[in-house]
Amino acid sequence: MPYEQPTPIRLDELDHETYMRQAIALAKIAGSAGDVPIGAVVVKNGAVIGRGYNRRQQDGDPTAHAEMLALRDAARTLGGWYLHSCVLYSTVEPCPMCAGAAIQARIPAICFGAADTRAGCCGSVANLPGDGQFLHRAQILGGILADDCAALLRAFFAAKRGK
Repeated sequence: MPYEQPTPIRLDELDHETYMRQAIALAKIAGSAGDVPIGAVVVKNGAVIGRGYNRRQQDGDPTAHAEMLALRDAARTLGGWYLHSCVLYSTVEPCPMCAGAAIQARIPAICFGAADTRAGCCGSVANLPGDGQFLHRAQILGGILADDCAALLRAFFAAKRGK
């Protein structure tokens, strides 16, 4: 059976702040457990179907990023790893590993709070070639509650530096 491109997500119809607030709440859990405060949720048809927060330190697992855990949770919820018609929300721009996993899961939209000027890769993800069998383009929306998301990161790293 040939691969069918899913219907595009209408980002202008979603309540981004509600979903980002849920991701921020998860990020706070990560921060209080001593990990970088990043949270993520996966949304389908207005419902959160996947959740995750950074657990790398807690789990001793370098792949336990918030986005990866939210994608895995959504895949379990849906019973398959293709996450068509879903949106990934993350408090920070996904790193290359997490953005790559979202693309492999065929997430059609990635929304984030704070930009990551060092390791974020949403700009490159948005410009992938549009071959529907192998790769697809993802809609990208950044800056959702960016100040709130960035404040969590600044406070966490300031505490690590002893300031």
